[in-house]
Amino acid sequence: MLGRMKALLTPGVSLALAIAVEILATIALKYSEGLSRLVPSVLSLTGYALSLLLLARALLAIPVSTAYAVWSGAGTAAVAAIGMTLLGEPVSAMKIVAIGLVVAGVVMLNLSGAH
Repeated sequence: MLGRMKALLTPGVSLALAIAVEILATIALKYSEGLSRLVPSVLSLTGYALSLLLLARALLAIPVSTAYAVWSGAGTAAVAAIGMTLLGEPVSAMKIVAIGLVVAGVVMLNLSGAH
């Protein structure tokens, strides 16, 4: 069973899961009210730890410059978009352009052959 799990967790899948878990952990952090609410706090801290473990697994095969840029950039853009669309945070043209620049930077890094 463990061997099968390792086979399923390719570097790309590990990185994608690391991003997804980091996004969920950040949303939980929002609801933890400064780590004062137990369940969201535990979810957030556990999620960040799991995200780092998955990122470390991805780093076995993906260069750190690419993996970290994708992980942090995708997470940043996704959390910003979630904040504006689902959490009632203010939307501005500058925020939308900034998210676009983050995404463009990640795409450009990947296209540059950094991996």
